[in-house]
Amino acid sequence: MFRKNVNDGERAGGRSVLEHGHEGAVPGGEEMAGVSRRTLTTSAALTATMLLAGGGTAQADPGKARGAKDLTLRLPAPTGPHRIGVSMLYLVDRARRDPWEPLPVREVMATVFYPARTVRGYPVAPQMSRGAAERLPFIDPLFHEGLPAKGVNWAGTKTHAHTGAPAQDVRRPVLLYSPGGGDPRTLGTGIAEELAGRGYVVVTIDHPGDGSEVEFPHARAGRKKVRETVFRGNPRTDPKVFRTAIDTRIADTRFVLDQLEALAAGRNPDAAGRPLPEHLGRVLDLRRVGIYGHSAGGTTAAEAMYEDRRIQAAINLEGFLDHPPASPGQEGRLFPIAQYGTDRPLLLLGSDGFPYKRELERSWSAMLAHRHGCTTRRQFDHAAHAVFNDYAVIAPQLQAAGLMSAAHRIELVGAIDPAVSVPLVRHHVVSFFTRHLPTC
Repeated sequence: MFRKNVNDGERAGGRSVLEHGHEGAVPGGEEMAGVSRRTLTTSAALTATMLLAGGGTAQADPGKARGAKDLTLRLPAPTGPHRIGVSMLYLVDRARRDPWEPLPVREVMATVFYPARTVRGYPVAPQMSRGAAERLPFIDPLFHEGLPAKGVNWAGTKTHAHTGAPAQDVRRPVLLYSPGGGDPRTLGTGIAEELAGRGYVVVTIDHPGDGSEVEFPHARAGRKKVRETVFRGNPRTDPKVFRTAIDTRIADTRFVLDQLEALAAGRNPDAAGRPLPEHLGRVLDLRRVGIYGHSAGGTTAAEAMYEDRRIQAAINLEGFLDHPPASPGQEGRLFPIAQYGTDRPLLLLGSDGFPYKRELERSWSAMLAHRHGCTTRRQFDHAAHAVFNDYAVIAPQLQAAGLMSAAHRIELVGAIDPAVSVPLVRHHVVSFFTRHLPTC
């Protein structure tokens, strides 16, 4: 995972004092920046109680760090009026070879969250599959310093969506999600559920070979059932790897959109032929398509919208809009969307704690400089890069359980309390899509 400036764009809901801009930042910001470990621990414990509606609080006791009983993490409940169904899709693009490993086809895993007609009798889905959850503690700490290698029951985290529930027989806008570089799609569950509960169909996409751990329905020649990332560091430091990653992600996104068109036409695109929930194809309104993504997924979202006219609105959650420089001291080439602008709405959301803020500034400023553009920019203070995914609530729970230090929590998501950050991020994402892709 690697001020509000407005040309035009999302204005709904006004300004929060937590956003950087002329009205100021968080009251007492100097104290917040140096918030103590004790304050953060108390905040995390209180937040678990405030956010985890219907699911109880995180199981945090002093024995967790010693292995007495693994911590079960909780995700914040969605606030929309709709019950949520969920289904997995295993998609195979036979027109592309895999760019990372010698596989003859490109395979993609996706999760579809959607408003359900009923959830009675349908089980609540886990956040991640068991095979992926078993590999996570061996892989993800390599990319996110401070994540515990043990002490967490990653397979035990439940969503608020029900596997296989029948979809509502009502056409709904479709939103695609691309996760951060090296991250799995499952880290975008919280926002996906919030949007689905408010009437959207959300399709979260894994980019195998890039994503940390991706579980498929079965193994095949050349790969195991759980495929692990090929990354061994920040892909941004290698221009060729970064270009391959973004090109592949954009192609994956367009391929998934093609498969959703097949699904809406009454066909089953799942390569394993697994049965799909009732009315899943009929709930897709592919005349109203948006996309959002985090970090490398934000880069993907913006550039995919530029390249594919089917996508009508995009949110970039702290992703670069330029390529890394070929050598130190040079400037990287801007992506076409930053070079030429866009006639469709784009929201740029960033954090004050992103360590590459200076590098990000060039491409975001270029995006905002287009006089007739439709781009909005906002920044969250006392936040860091992973505040835009499920680590926003996971990191404070890990800290409260003694499994993550205060310093690592701040580095990952910032000092901001998730009781503040989660509603704030949700508000901006939902408001943007409500304005540009309304559900009715």
